[in-house]
Amino acid sequence: MADIAAGTQLGPYEVICLLGSGGMGEVWKARDPRLGRLVAIKRLASAHAGRFQHEARAIAALNHPHICQIHDIGPDYLVLEYIDGQPLRGPVPPTEAVHLALQIASALEEAHRQGILHRDLKPANIMVTGRIAKLLDFGLAKLVDAEIEATRTGEGIVSGTAAYMSPEQAEGKALDTRSDIFSFGAVLYELLSGQRAFRGTSTAAVLSAVLRDDPPPIDAPAALDLILRRCLQKPPAQRFQSTGELRAAIEAAAAREPAAQLDDSQPSIAVLPFDNMSADRTTDYFSDGLAEEIIHALAQVPGLKVAGRTSSFFFQGKDVEFAEIGRRLNVDHILEGSVRQAGNRLRITAQLIKVADGFHLWSERYDREMTDIFSIQDEITQAIATALRARLSPATAAPRSYTPNLRAYEAYLKSRDYWFKPSQESLTRVKESVEHAIALDPKFALAYSMLGIYYTMLANLGVRPSREVIPLARAAELAALRVDPSLPEAHALLGVCDGIEYEWSAAQSRWRLAMAREPVSRDVRFWYGNHYLLPIGRVVEAVEAMAWGLELDPLNLLYRHHLALGLRHAGRLEDAEAELRKVLEVDADFPPALDTLGAICAEQGRFEEALSLTAHAYGFTPWASPTAGQLAALLVRSGDTSRANALIEKLHNGEICGGSAGLAVFHAMRGESDRAVEWAERAIDERHPLLVRTLRPLLAGPRWSALAKRMKTPTPS
Repeated sequence: MADIAAGTQLGPYEVICLLGSGGMGEVWKARDPRLGRLVAIKRLASAHAGRFQHEARAIAALNHPHICQIHDIGPDYLVLEYIDGQPLRGPVPPTEAVHLALQIASALEEAHRQGILHRDLKPANIMVTGRIAKLLDFGLAKLVDAEIEATRTGEGIVSGTAAYMSPEQAEGKALDTRSDIFSFGAVLYELLSGQRAFRGTSTAAVLSAVLRDDPPPIDAPAALDLILRRCLQKPPAQRFQSTGELRAAIEAAAAREPAAQLDDSQPSIAVLPFDNMSADRTTDYFSDGLAEEIIHALAQVPGLKVAGRTSSFFFQGKDVEFAEIGRRLNVDHILEGSVRQAGNRLRITAQLIKVADGFHLWSERYDREMTDIFSIQDEITQAIATALRARLSPATAAPRSYTPNLRAYEAYLKSRDYWFKPSQESLTRVKESVEHAIALDPKFALAYSMLGIYYTMLANLGVRPSREVIPLARAAELAALRVDPSLPEAHALLGVCDGIEYEWSAAQSRWRLAMAREPVSRDVRFWYGNHYLLPIGRVVEAVEAMAWGLELDPLNLLYRHHLALGLRHAGRLEDAEAELRKVLEVDADFPPALDTLGAICAEQGRFEEALSLTAHAYGFTPWASPTAGQLAALLVRSGDTSRANALIEKLHNGEICGGSAGLAVFHAMRGESDRAVEWAERAIDERHPLLVRTLRPLLAGPRWSALAKRMKTPTPS
């Protein structure tokens, strides 16, 4: 497969940008100047080139409003309908799930009527524009023949995507239409719940779940739950026997269940920061910490959606109506409260409010000693779960496994408070406070883990070299696990450390432990996408994990920026830019968003805008070497070589930490690929943590493959 790039010509088509890529090939956005329309061009890697004629024939046989159409075929490419949408993603309300499921089922029914099995049905192969779904990618499709052998991939050879395969497909057995029905069930499960039906941190673990496990129960209307459970039966004979039967069952469920009953989805809540009513205003950390602890406890309640800390705290000190908060966070309940501290006495009030009408569902006042703070948190969690008719899991309802020393707990809350006020000074205070907490209570696992997070952040920000601080982070997380061997955050942070040191097998094991216990926290799942899946090239899965983590923390600007980075790696530049614009609407000076948007503008040839954005970002983060390298390249292009040379000198002489990564970015943006690779190799040896995120979009083909090999990156499955 010959290389192409944005701006080149492929046959009569003008290539615009890369939409996505994977082990089997690439999809490009292009323009057909003859008809003045946008198209999608699909090119397969040479090893899979034989599938072109097959896929072209499969799609050409289908004419359906919910199947992507083929326009043309070239010597090594297909020209398809361009769909300006997003891959299917849950959770969505049940009525919307029914609406989309009927479209997907009818598309499958048409394919099956023409004797075609899809064999790779998954959310990534279903694009949604508005409320219209279209089925894509018939690259693995097979004709259903009277001879059962016609649908056999080959004994022991498995094609498809593990999490959505039927058991018979996972075992390489003969397939018929009921295999697609099983995959449909896995898609419907994810559409309703936002989580995969079959999970695991390796392909082998996922396949094992497909073959042996039933998916965890989800909060779905009974009629829909029956449909997806029947789709997901292991024996094909126990599933729907045709897609026509499946579609009819969905239509019957929609007719039988009133819309209001279908929309009776799980309750959701945002916990606002508690007002500090104490005379000492310096104790805000305590009232904020109380709200944060309640958020964490409620997140363990099955069937309850809880807005993330960053998004809930966005409204602190702002005069915003509850209805507006509910709309922006997509929640239907709000918990607010206040804390008054006088000596060792506490008065805590809490009120649970229904957003729709502003009525109080529950309220309580607690007059207690400071030593009762942990029991108060537990009582509030229990009361809210009862009021919202949610069921506390045994882990949530059980007594605390460890109650820390009260003064150590206060010091820990201070460290968390400083953590959310990012600056060089506040980072120093994080370390001081958390070390004080550990000194006061050497058995406080969360304090050790917070210290590890601090050291990891120093590396990720480029403040100190990874080789200096990652061993310190690792030691802190191991200390946390000696106290609490099951602490998910500690296992996750060790997975981050392993990734920075390119120990991917060890990292995979750590992430498996971090996500072993349900429910998996949104933070851990987001970190998994950002720190493991994205660096090893499993970009689509990374974007899915980060999007899920952002679902109930929509005002978390850092997370939204990282999602945009993932979209950039997936070639979805327009989507990435849209996410970054959302960040800058909230905070016009958010440095990571400014920097990444500058990189995207440069990639698209909007160099003046790129220079302005990057210079703005550098003004806030002059220690960030990739930003300095990007700015230097843009300055050279603009003719300002004196400023560019000053930045390059800082990268060379060590004035900016991790200068090799910045120089790799500089040369890559200048089109000097060989020199970029030389500096990238040095950055790899120095274990620069952000190298993949900043450099992979700038280097492609054999050069990046060689760098990935140097980082011991596993081949994506």
